Amino acid sequence: MRKIEELKFDNSFSRLKADFYQEKDPDPVTGPYLVDFSPGASELIGLQPEESDKPEFLEIFSGNKVLSGSKPLAMVYSGHQFGVYNPRLGDGRGLLLGETLNCDGEKWDIHLKGCGPTHFARGYDGRATLRSSIREYLGGEALHGLGIPTTRSLAVIGIRELIYRETPELAAILVRISDTHIRFGSFEYFHYTNKPDLITELVEYTIARHFPEFENEADKYRLFYKEVIKRTAYLIARWQSFGFVHGVMNTDNMSITGCTFDYGPYGFLDRFNPNFTPNHSDTHGRYSYGSQAEIGYWNLSKLGEALSVVLPLPSLQEELEHYREQFNRFYREEMSQKLGLQIQDSEFSQLVEHLFKLLLKNPVDYTLFFRSLSEFPSGSVDKLKRQFNEGKDLEQFLSLYSKLIDREGLDDEERKIQMDRANPKFILRNYLLQRAIDKALKESDFSEVNRLRIVFQDPFKDRPKIFSTYGIDPEIYASETPESFVEMQLGCSA
Repeated sequence: MRKIEELKFDNSFSRLKADFYQEKDPDPVTGPYLVDFSPGASELIGLQPEESDKPEFLEIFSGNKVLSGSKPLAMVYSGHQFGVYNPRLGDGRGLLLGETLNCDGEKWDIHLKGCGPTHFARGYDGRATLRSSIREYLGGEALHGLGIPTTRSLAVIGIRELIYRETPELAAILVRISDTHIRFGSFEYFHYTNKPDLITELVEYTIARHFPEFENEADKYRLFYKEVIKRTAYLIARWQSFGFVHGVMNTDNMSITGCTFDYGPYGFLDRFNPNFTPNHSDTHGRYSYGSQAEIGYWNLSKLGEALSVVLPLPSLQEELEHYREQFNRFYREEMSQKLGLQIQDSEFSQLVEHLFKLLLKNPVDYTLFFRSLSEFPSGSVDKLKRQFNEGKDLEQFLSLYSKLIDREGLDDEERKIQMDRANPKFILRNYLLQRAIDKALKESDFSEVNRLRIVFQDPFKDRPKIFSTYGIDPEIYASETPESFVEMQLGCSA
């Protein structure tokens, strides 16, 4: 692990043509302060956690000081937003400092979000709210804890500046870490501006940096698109399994490496509702929970159109048609783990179909249902029954479930261990997140942000010693969402 001055920066993206970015240093800030720091994220870049206590940490990651080798730049991109093409987006308030090499030889991008306006800001102030920065920070930590591919954040750094959204708000800088900041929209920009040579240049760079195993293959462009499809299918299957709803699946919010990217008004299912969207401006439900898999297909089709300069459209379409099959396979695997079953045949599919009809009909907490099911046939059956409108519905499902358990000869205790590894006890519910944000904004108290980060380091189990140290009552954090906060919605303002 390194000290902060030992971090070695490079910015390979800056070696592309100037069409891809605007070079710019972050705008200086006064009196930056640490809101929270993630030791887990610091391991990605090989930074000693103690370094966050140094004044230099705040100076560097607030943008006041640029480390040697770093070459800050704002990336250009466009994208389809709610199905409509927006021709010019780009990093309006964020800068890619570059990538740093960790002790294992892995490269990680470091990006400052909220560090001042760039050429792409379109008249906006170039800042991020403290509220949205905390949401993205904890969202990344929560999904990482669940094993879902995601960007993460090294820290949230508060800045003593008020910015105006619907009302005046505190500002912050989010220090984001990701394997890449290249989006589907990065390719779309050059497609719609009719610059095929630059699409080819970007594809070549992306393969060399992120998919080097294909670099010397004759059909590398096809293999590249095929891998992006596979990773996207896997990502969304994981989202669906845990009830995560991204909220804004625009093509500029889709990472080329299949990671959860650009957190906005996201949320987790309280109850199983395919129509739920946490984004109150998504009035038509384009990005609802039940639509995410198909939106993945649609977004990949737009990426395919942009890649038609390096691969014929029929070949791209042929690869895209494997997406649904791959998504379904990944999702079946997810459900088999959640149910503690191995055989994924027609009887298994019927059981899953029966289950979701049951959950749709009854107002049961999605996360806690699966967690409680691991105790079947003992512990929690009576508790489960009390949550259903009609006990018969659950009894029919449990009868089918019991048959599949018996045919696999599973030991109940071993099945419980397996299911508890797949079904979290804790989920980042929006009311918990809002409580942490309210304390931060109203009291300058970041302790709840810290506690939520600790809880979601491992959301699958209790950790009595650690929880006691941080004053965490596990039963409070594992409780179902209070009725007044069920299906809480949020705005896009950031």
